[in-house]
Order: sequence, then C-alpha cells, then structure tokens
Amino acid sequence: MTTNLKATDIKNKLFYGDNLEILRRYIPNESIDLIYLDPPFKSEKAYNVFFEEKNGGKSRAQIKVFEDTWHWDRTAEETYAEILEKAPNDIKETIVAFRNFLGNIDMMAYLVMMTTRLLELHRVLKATGSIYLHCDSTASHYLKIIMDRIFGAKNFRNEIVWHYKRWTAEANKFQKLHDIILFYTKTNKYFFNPQYEPYGEWIKKDYKYIDEQGRRWRWHTVKGKRYKVYLEDETRGVRLGDVWEIPFIGSTAKERLGYPTQKPETLLERIVRTSSNEGDVVLDPFCGCGTAVAIAQKLERKWIGIDITHLAINLIKHRLKDMFGNTISYEVIGEPVTTKEAEELAKQDRYQFQWWALGLVGARPAETEKRKGRDTGVDGVLYFIDEADSKKAKKIIIQVKSGHIGIKDIRELSNVVDTQKAQIGVFITLHPATGDMKKEAISAGYYTSVGWGKKYPKIQILTIEDLLNGKQIEYPPKTNITFKKANKIEKTKNNNQKSLI
Repeated sequence: MTTNLKATDIKNKLFYGDNLEILRRYIPNESIDLIYLDPPFKSEKAYNVFFEEKNGGKSRAQIKVFEDTWHWDRTAEETYAEILEKAPNDIKETIVAFRNFLGNIDMMAYLVMMTTRLLELHRVLKATGSIYLHCDSTASHYLKIIMDRIFGAKNFRNEIVWHYKRWTAEANKFQKLHDIILFYTKTNKYFFNPQYEPYGEWIKKDYKYIDEQGRRWRWHTVKGKRYKVYLEDETRGVRLGDVWEIPFIGSTAKERLGYPTQKPETLLERIVRTSSNEGDVVLDPFCGCGTAVAIAQKLERKWIGIDITHLAINLIKHRLKDMFGNTISYEVIGEPVTTKEAEELAKQDRYQFQWWALGLVGARPAETEKRKGRDTGVDGVLYFIDEADSKKAKKIIIQVKSGHIGIKDIRELSNVVDTQKAQIGVFITLHPATGDMKKEAISAGYYTSVGWGKKYPKIQILTIEDLLNGKQIEYPPKTNITFKKANKIEKTKNNNQKSLI
C-alpha cells in the first residue's frame, strides 16, 4: 500500500474500501478544500443498479450495490464504545443522549457510524474549507445536531433545499420532492464564490423604457448622476438562494448511467464552483458512480473518491474514460495488483472479487440469481457491435471462478452460450486451467466475425494472472457497448475566482 499523502502534494486518487479506514490511513490533517458526501440514507431501501439490455429486450439485470439499512450489531456497539473513549466530550454527551432517547434501533446505528466518519472529515478539512452533507428527511434533523457539535453551530451556513419534480405515487401524503443539503464550514474564514441564476421575466418591468433599437433600459442614479442601464447588459443575474430548482435525473435521461443514487451534474457543479477554485482538492467519501469527482475533474480541481464496492469503482473508471479520454490521470488504490491480493479479495468477499474481475475485461455483472438460490451460469456480460446495424448487439457471456475448477465448468459454460444464443463465452479463473479444460474449450470451435472477417475462439479461458499481465478477451476491437457512455467533456476555462469570507 502507498504511504500517507502529503497535504501539499495530493493527486487524483480513487480508493476502494471502507471510507473510515481510508480517511484514517491516507488522508492528512487539513488537506481538503471541499467535501461533498451523499451517504446511504436511513430509509429502509435496498438499492440496485439497473442495466438496460443491449439486444432490444425489455428485461433489466439488477445488481444489489448496497443495502440502505443499518443495524445495531456488534460493530455498532464497538463504534459507540470508541466514540465514548476517544471523541471530544460534547460529542460523547450527544451520542449518549441519542442512545438514551432512541435506544438500540437501526437509526442509532446509522448515527453512530456517521459520527465517526464526520469526525474524520472534520479533521481532514482545511480551516478555509467547506462540507456539504446530502441527506433526506428521515435523518436530516439528527445529522444537523451532530454536525452542530462537530463543526460548530456557528459554522452552519445553510440548509439547502434541492427541489425536483418526479412522480412518486405516494398515497395519503404529499409527494416527496426535495432533498436536504447541510452546508457547514470549518471556521468563519472560508472560501465562497457567489453563484447567480438568470433573471426571470419579472425583471422587464424595471426596464420600462425601450430605445429605437428595441432595447430595454432604465435609469440608474449614482451620487446624484443618472446613467442609462440596459437590460441586455445585466448578465450576472440574481444571487442564488437556498432553494435550488434542479431537475431529477430521469430513467431515460442521457446523463443517467444506471446508478440508483446518481445526482445531477448541475447540482455538483454548483457546489464545486461555489466552495472551491482551480487546483483545490475535492473529497467524496461515498462517491458511488463518481459525479463529484467527474465535476471536480471538469472544473480543474484535484479530487479523491472513495467507495466500498468494486462495481462503483468500475463505473467511475468507465465514466472518467468516456468523459475525459486520455487527458485524465489518477491512481486507483485498493484494487488487487497481484494474484495473491486477488486471492485475499476472493476470501473476503467473492462477489467483490467477481465484480473486480469483470471490470478487468470491461464487462458488467449479470443478474445475481445466486443470491436467490439459483445459478444461471452467467456472472457477467459484455456486448459488442460486429455489423453495420448497431441495434444488433452481440453478446459475450462470462463466468468467474475463484475456487475449484474442472472440465465440467467449461462444458456448462458452452451450454449456457448456446442456450442464450451468445457469440462467445469467457471463463475467468483464479487458478490455472487443466489440460482437459483447454482441450474442451478448443473443441467448441470459433465465432466468425461478419464485420472483421476474422475468427475468435467461441470459448476462452483467462486466468487472473493473464488479466493482470494485460491479456484480454478476443473479440472485434473497439466495439464494446456494454456500459452507457458518459458525455465527453470539452475543456473549458472556469473563470470563477475565490473570495475569502
């Protein structure tokens, strides 16, 4: 693992792992200019990522990313004890009061876990820095009390209401059409770039005069002298308030990448522009599909993103590549780089191992039927184009194995490829394949590419060692359409300048 980062030399980093451990191990004191976090809400939901099929069908594969549930268990009890042992007295008193009031319920577990992380975020934030905590009505009132204790009530700046419109189909109550973003600073001297929104039609009534060119204008008096001010010159607009009207990302929106808690780029761009400047460091400890880090990159900030699933890390890497191509430079920390590290990941969590392995070949996970007791023989899929008609997507089926393997695995994969009418089957294994397995794979024959006039093995075997050494699936080059592509970013200059409040 790498050594601790220097506060003066932070570079773009994408971390896989528990953000609490990563904050403590890697992020120095007072090294971050802006923190945005969108932690799982305590809303009793199980979120899934939805991937559209590329073959024209209506089915959707579902991948459970995380369970939005927090339970009072041994980990929560241990974290509570740690707070009582190490946290400042006012934090201890607050957490004890919460427990006396709430008891050992799931909400208490959520607040305990968030408290330890918010303490670390306070530590890494610069004296001139800001933090934006995104939450909803189920926990915002509790979190505000904790934020008041950790960052100081005097450093509370705004409760921002993000208002959006969507159909929620909730009966017997008003529709939920907003989230809350709590805006705090580390001290009373912080960077803040005021943002503006365009004037509405109402402004025209103030510009009641019209000249011969049809331009609206009004009189403006300064020290007894009158000047003509034209409406067309009023480009700055109205200073932004604490209610933000930003559309929710619809399921069919071009911006939508398939991640359940994805937030609009407009929302994050407003936050990043307001509380940072070029060269500053932006941290997102729950970075999901990476909207905050993508916007930080777009606006020429440095960034650090952390997530606890390899699925999210893979989505972020695809997103950054699509948006910035080869112009972006960053380091991924926490992913296996040796077969030994891959073996350790497989021991810890075979699903994380599976998602990581699929990411090595540019594939996405398939339906997790194994969790329901059924095994479809498909761990991942990859779609590619091989003909002029882009609607006719071809399919590669992938199996990932970290344990014992044998010739029966190759036979089963071959059968699944035929059953699902896929073009190629790939067997990814942590351990070397036997001679019989290789012979069975060869006997499956070839897929002949229509567009390239070339043959590719119908059943392919790749070891983790192969993949780490750069070997890839054999199929028509540069035709992968597995993931929805993020919009490419053209470099633009950000003219915002910091103001020290």
